[in-house]
Amino acid sequence: MVAVDNLSLQLYTVRYKLEEDFDATLARIAEIGFTKVEPFGLVNLAGQLADALPKYGLTAPSTHAGLLREDSGPIFEAAKKLGIGTVIDPHTDPARWQSVDEIKVIAEGLNAAAKQGAEHGITVGYHNHHFELESVIDGVHALEILADNLSDEVILEVDTYWAAVGGADVPALLGRLGDRVKALHVKDGDGTLDNKAQVAVGAGTIAVNDILAAAPTALRVVELDDFTGEIFDAVEGSFRYLTGQDQA
Repeated sequence: MVAVDNLSLQLYTVRYKLEEDFDATLARIAEIGFTKVEPFGLVNLAGQLADALPKYGLTAPSTHAGLLREDSGPIFEAAKKLGIGTVIDPHTDPARWQSVDEIKVIAEGLNAAAKQGAEHGITVGYHNHHFELESVIDGVHALEILADNLSDEVILEVDTYWAAVGGADVPALLGRLGDRVKALHVKDGDGTLDNKAQVAVGAGTIAVNDILAAAPTALRVVELDDFTGEIFDAVEGSFRYLTGQDQA
């Protein structure tokens, strides 16, 4: 069972709801029981978040932002304004994960960003998709090669669903990555690349409980990349499953 204070929701999950009514969406997230969220599009949404987060008793310990593709200055400034302590780069070009040399370049970029973030009191991290695990070089997942070349200050947010889709034994992976893993994306589905096949946590094929047990202190961040039904049904179902309400 996950404690509510160690549970967050990636706002990309409800991106279409945010476009319809930003305030009402955050109000619904809080009503379900979440106290933490993970924003995306930080610089563009910073103003709305600054108003809405405190209004609904929400905080944002982490955020996604393209540190390796965008000017990091405004990102760190927005994060600091919102009290966000960790900025996570969410995506790189899949083609860059086929050679050790290119992976080292990615690591250098993250290490440099971490130095800049430290000047603002902010930690930098990286979030994977499937291709960082699907790429295996000399028997080692590319994501692990990245980890071996990161400075100690850079954390990982392991997307456990995409790691499984990429072919990793996720609990074993988390064990090898150890304390560098400070957050998990927790999602469920049929274990394929079909985003529409994702479902509420606990309703799919992913061994969620085994995965969570392998990283007991990491922040649990619920996310669905897509969903065929009413998205808040899946969000609420995920919250109830992870907090043990379905077993009550």
